[in-house]
Amino acid sequence: MKDGRFARRVFIGAGIYGILGVLPLFFMEQRFVEMFPPELTHPEFFYGFAGVALAWQVAFLVIGSDPARFRPIMLPAVLEKMTYGGAVIALVIDGRAPLPLVGTAVVDLVLAILFAASFLRTRASSGGLRL
Repeated sequence: MKDGRFARRVFIGAGIYGILGVLPLFFMEQRFVEMFPPELTHPEFFYGFAGVALAWQVAFLVIGSDPARFRPIMLPAVLEKMTYGGAVIALVIDGRAPLPLVGTAVVDLVLAILFAASFLRTRASSGGLRL
């Protein structure tokens, strides 16, 4: 399946799942503080994380719209998923993040694998993205 159908499904699914998961963060600052004390001392980092995460979800939808054309962006998408997943697991092991966050890390690491598989299974477009 070198025509990008696999990648299209993976990236569109990841984008939709991600938007549904990230968008509520913009309305949950107080709930986040209640779930993960102490009080936020730098809310700009919280909203900055949510904004960057939301932008990536939109990027996944763009990649899914034409996987062959946007194939080069699949590699930074793998990195995006690995950095969060790896960081959370390292922080949990170090006792600096709560154990329930491992679930979100595992989802991101599975998506990183699916994104890498999408990259390998998608043929580059001759009129593709020029970087």
